[in-house]
Amino acid sequence: MKQFSIECTDFPDALIAWFKVHGRKLPWRATRDPYAILVSELMLQQTQVSTVLFYFDRWMQLFPSTESLARATENEVLRAWQGLGYYARARNLHRAAQVIFWELKNRFPDSIAELKRLPGVGEYTAGAVLSFAFDRPAPIVDANIARVISRIEDIRENIDRSTGRKTIWGVAARYARHGAPRLSNSALMELGALICLPRNPLCKLCPVRSYCRTPDPESLPVRNNRPAVTHVIENYYLALDQNRLLLQMNLGRRWRGLWTLPRLSETPPDGPVASLTHPVTRFVVHLNLYKIAVPAELLPSHEWHFIKDLHSVPIASPHRRVLEMVGPLQASLRAGG
Repeated sequence: MKQFSIECTDFPDALIAWFKVHGRKLPWRATRDPYAILVSELMLQQTQVSTVLFYFDRWMQLFPSTESLARATENEVLRAWQGLGYYARARNLHRAAQVIFWELKNRFPDSIAELKRLPGVGEYTAGAVLSFAFDRPAPIVDANIARVISRIEDIRENIDRSTGRKTIWGVAARYARHGAPRLSNSALMELGALICLPRNPLCKLCPVRSYCRTPDPESLPVRNNRPAVTHVIENYYLALDQNRLLLQMNLGRRWRGLWTLPRLSETPPDGPVASLTHPVTRFVVHLNLYKIAVPAELLPSHEWHFIKDLHSVPIASPHRRVLEMVGPLQASLRAGG
């Protein structure tokens, strides 16, 4: 049977020694609280560490425990998450806290099977909570770890396909059984974040360079070609009535439970008062805001909001940002936010 370099006893020892000196000091690494670790893992999905730092600290001040989050309203949860995007993560975290507090009597699940029953928790998140909070040998594979493993072992299988994923997860599972899983998994992830970069990897600084089997690290991992980015134009309107702003409750999948600007069916002849672009998965949305007269008829999902209270209204982040470009609304939108 093939002996993987990453499974050698000396490999995790060398990597952990490097991590203890060079690893970033992140708040979720300083705790064993499984709730705090679950919060961080859901926030870190599709979001950079530098962005999550602010939101994690604020979230833990607002909702320091599963009980406090379970008892919060969805409006409070969405407002606290505002700015992170992908709001399904916030709803999943809210429901997970309710399951833990109400159904499990505030007992946090401590097995992969139990953790995966929580809303929004898959194989990776379950493994992260189990290894980081309980120090148990559970594998985790994110983009950083997949890249490190594929390069260390010179794995030429496509990791976006089932056979490639199975190979990567198999190596990660065997690796997780060596040493302290909390430290070894963190170190492996950190190596991908700081040294084993997607482009221009810092091989000369790599603490486990002698174990690496690939002659050309930038050729790995092998992945599917990324789909082309699609550009989409979305037009909305700004309707003001004295000290109130018209917003629309979104009931669709994208921003369900959040307030957005009302959608415009026809483009006015005058140009927009504000515009911005923002990414949504493989789309780039060009959002335009037009000022129009107050419509004669409003939809059931439309509602007037006092401008002075906008800072406490859970508004979809791109819509809040475009509204902040409108001078008279800036102070109210940013107050207390």
